[in-house]
Amino acid sequence: MILVWLECDAAGVTDISLETVAFARSLSAAGGGIAIRAALIGDVPDAVRDQLAAHGVNDVHHVSGSSYDAYSGAAWASALQDIRERTGCVVVAAAGSPRGNEVIAHLAARLDVPMAANVLSFSGLSPFAVTRQVAGGAALEEMRLARRPAVFTVAGHSWVATPADTPTSPTWHEESPPVAEADLVARVTARGETKEEGPGALTTARVVVGAGRGAGGPGGFDHVIELADLLDGALGVSRVVTSLGWRPHHEQVGQTGSRISPELYVPCGISGAIQHWAGCSSSKTILAINTDAEAPMVTKAHYAVIGDMHEVVPAVVDELKRRRG
Repeated sequence: MILVWLECDAAGVTDISLETVAFARSLSAAGGGIAIRAALIGDVPDAVRDQLAAHGVNDVHHVSGSSYDAYSGAAWASALQDIRERTGCVVVAAAGSPRGNEVIAHLAARLDVPMAANVLSFSGLSPFAVTRQVAGGAALEEMRLARRPAVFTVAGHSWVATPADTPTSPTWHEESPPVAEADLVARVTARGETKEEGPGALTTARVVVGAGRGAGGPGGFDHVIELADLLDGALGVSRVVTSLGWRPHHEQVGQTGSRISPELYVPCGISGAIQHWAGCSSSKTILAINTDAEAPMVTKAHYAVIGDMHEVVPAVVDELKRRRG
């Protein structure tokens, strides 16, 4: 059996977790129809039941209780370990998100098995072989997980979160396994909401307009933001921009920021360091604007405009406004 830990937000199971379920379905099919179990921890919205049925999950283990009200990597890994031991699942997976990687790393250490992070695909079941991203997505590594259970996370946006061909009627298990006090030492004690600028959240926007050091300073983003608004998109920035304090961290695209997969990404004045490419390489189409024709972002982009972003972007904005009257 396959156990997948799923993350939720106010709307239901997150897209990146549903992508992991799609990976699990492919693995299940290759193994002759292995059952898929899902683990949910903490409060979950009502929409989750229909989502999991539509995506082909067979059993759901919902862990709740005061010890699980706040996120704790060690405590949540303890709950997954409990479920794994009772069900005998030979595969445990989660999304390659910050929490997914943390919880699965804790679990692998408890089970004394290797962990593969940011898996893209699998190429064999006996032994179980996977291909994963390393070095911020700059290289791929083939890895064999010969020990059981096989424990790994799935790279975000490497699979499409499509529903199953045949919906299921999952059996729901309500559980509250005990937690050791030592596992609750590190946990979330408070949360604050960050107000996103622009019409769409960065990770779900169909269009993202990015800006890097080429913006020149905090006042160099006006036309970029205007372009993002005209395209009904979101603003994304490089790490140097947030490091210099020009823009807030929640707008950062890259290995230490958000991973995006929009229909169109327009990086302006972004050289395209490996860390940034790790966050935007899943974009369907990339149109780079840069003065350097040899910049990594330009050479990897589908299309490029060689020019100063402070001249090109305002011209594009003016033309869009003219065409829209």
